[in-house]
Amino acid sequence: MDVLKIARPALVSDLNDSPEPSVDAQRAQALVERCPLHAETPLTDAKSLATQAGIAQLWIKDERNRMGLGSFKALGAAYVIACDKEKGEHEGRTYVAASAGNHGLSVAAGAQAFGAASVIYLAESVPESFAARLRDHGAEVCRAGATYEDSMAAAHQAAEENGWALLSDSSWPGYFDRPHRLMEGYLVLMAEAIRQMPTPPTHIFLQAGVGGLAGACAALARKAWGDAPCIIVVEPDAAPALHGSIKNGAPVESNGPVSAMGRLDCKMPSLIALKGLARDADAFALLSESEGEAGAKALEDAGMTSAPSGAAGIAALLSSTNAQKAKLGLDSNSVVLTILSEGPES
Repeated sequence: MDVLKIARPALVSDLNDSPEPSVDAQRAQALVERCPLHAETPLTDAKSLATQAGIAQLWIKDERNRMGLGSFKALGAAYVIACDKEKGEHEGRTYVAASAGNHGLSVAAGAQAFGAASVIYLAESVPESFAARLRDHGAEVCRAGATYEDSMAAAHQAAEENGWALLSDSSWPGYFDRPHRLMEGYLVLMAEAIRQMPTPPTHIFLQAGVGGLAGACAALARKAWGDAPCIIVVEPDAAPALHGSIKNGAPVESNGPVSAMGRLDCKMPSLIALKGLARDADAFALLSESEGEAGAKALEDAGMTSAPSGAAGIAALLSSTNAQKAKLGLDSNSVVLTILSEGPES
């Protein structure tokens, strides 16, 4: 694992037009709590994994059963569509998105719940099992390209050609409103974790694809706990979008092979997330494919099954060498918060 420790805030250019992540958890909670499927997800004290990691406590925020959709993403796109409904803007609308699986489920379920239509573009690398789940929620599924970025370009083009509402979980120049609101939805899980934690954590490991989850959670953690926790952002070494941008001092597209951590295999960062994490994160870690698989296996042995994407934050903690632990200030007194962001792929 490669660890890039930074002095906060990091200096990153080309972000002046991007908003910072929202910290208005109250607004998101008030709307999400109206959903009949809403229920607080558990915070688990993973004693055996804490012992394995050589720390005092490991808390795992378990998002595998969020609203019956299998991941934290249930809080994102569906929240945006719910906000549109409040403004009377959803009726007869078609929402189009690119997805590595879970974001698409949130778009499809949200559209289905509120009487809208959805079209989801998937890269060829996304498992057919995810495509089937999307269709079960009423989505039209289209395959486009070899990477997430290819499918995103196809969704963008379809939105322009058909007058559909593009609902991306990423952001770029000129496209900020919907992803900003989407990230606001993720605050619900972090607000729950903050209430559930008996004491503030010393460290928080947050996995990232485009960075929406990490950016939202880091922003609210800073609001609640200030500078105290060390916040580590974890990405596959095949897709170092945030790590590379922080290191470069400006947003850059990463290059790498397809990662088994599919939901994190994103080559360009969300600018909103990058702006927030440049301010809020202390370190950026790159996880190898074998480390990701080992983390998922360790989690399964502890009775919590997940895909490598969902277990990436935990995997980074477990794979840290003594030198990396020293760099991050991890020791036998550390209390770590992680997010188990999704269940198994099948």
